[in-house]
Amino acid sequence: MGKEIDLKKGELSRHVSKACKAIADGYIIAIPLEHSYAFACDAFKHDAVRAMHVLRGDPLFTAAQVLVASTKTAQGVVREITPEISALMKEFWPGMLSMNLRPQTGLSWDLGDANQLDRVSIRVPKSRFAKALLAKSGPLAVASGVRVGRPVPKALSDIFVLDSDLAMQFNNGKLRNGPITTVLEADETGVRVLRVGSISLEEIQNIVPGASAL
Repeated sequence: MGKEIDLKKGELSRHVSKACKAIADGYIIAIPLEHSYAFACDAFKHDAVRAMHVLRGDPLFTAAQVLVASTKTAQGVVREITPEISALMKEFWPGMLSMNLRPQTGLSWDLGDANQLDRVSIRVPKSRFAKALLAKSGPLAVASGVRVGRPVPKALSDIFVLDSDLAMQFNNGKLRNGPITTVLEADETGVRVLRVGSISLEEIQNIVPGASAL
């Protein structure tokens, strides 16, 4: 696989610079998130996103998730941020809440669904390296660093790809176990919790009393 970089050694800023260059050049990298390793690439580079889906064996019309550095960045790629959505962002970001929202029209990306879903799954992560990277790189398309159907990778050794598939791997050791993200869908009609994970339905309803579970 691509060059492995130990995030526990050296300067964070240098690691981020190397990751940004690889991403800007159109490559896929492996990065640590809160509880698993993920593939990441520039959300606006169609070939890189397509290659990431192929690497994972994703079915056609599977959309990658998008990670952003902040709520402000999210506002640039999402077209409907209701007061309820804004309140959830403020309470749970950075953190383990993924929101399926309507993207801005006219964005020059294809996350894998040929822009047919009119939804983007978006999140601001807590991971130190990911946050620092996103602040420099802009929005990243991400997906779990394994082929579809395999357990989430807790260590780089859990990722099985060819040397040529990844430009770089950023190693933060074996990641601690933890809950999956909570996933919700939100628009002007309300908030619907699609999957309960790290954040409970009750916690969501404390912010948006009318939120429902599907």
